[in-house]
Amino acid sequence: MERFVIMTVGKTHSGKTTFAKELKKDLRNAVVIDQDVHALFLRNHYQELLPQSGPNDLKYAITQTIIDYAVKKTDAHLIISNANLNRTSRTKLLDYYRNQGFTSIIVYFDLPETTLRRRIADGNRDTAMLRTVSGFGQILDRQMDEAGEPSADEADHQFVIRDENDVLNIINKILSTIKN
Repeated sequence: MERFVIMTVGKTHSGKTTFAKELKKDLRNAVVIDQDVHALFLRNHYQELLPQSGPNDLKYAITQTIIDYAVKKTDAHLIISNANLNRTSRTKLLDYYRNQGFTSIIVYFDLPETTLRRRIADGNRDTAMLRTVSGFGQILDRQMDEAGEPSADEADHQFVIRDENDVLNIINKILSTIKN
């Protein structure tokens, strides 16, 4: 059976998690891996282990353990619901999945900054996972300076969402790609 890794790439509040959950409803034998879930788990159960500054190595270790287990012990497709904005890190991850026999799909969320800022202002998303900033607006400010659109050669397949109305169409394209 051909296995797929579907990697979301986009800024905060672009719809990556919502997209991943919607895709999982229609894609049999798939698991969503979302670092925000791991960050909240640590915050709720192991707050004393969280670093005061710097990278959250424990969160990354938990995520990597879950990925390794899913890759080596299951036959599931993986939906990676993280920002994945850094090209170097993204390439390293995609190479790992390719070496494990996965076919890769990138879904790039290219929504206008005004849409993202409106979603942040209107949203009530839990900020408990945030350690180094006070809100999602600060995350977006930082992400605005990060790498742009993934290049066409990064994954086996690539789709772009520029508007929330694109979501269903892209899900259907992915399902068609996986079933072919």
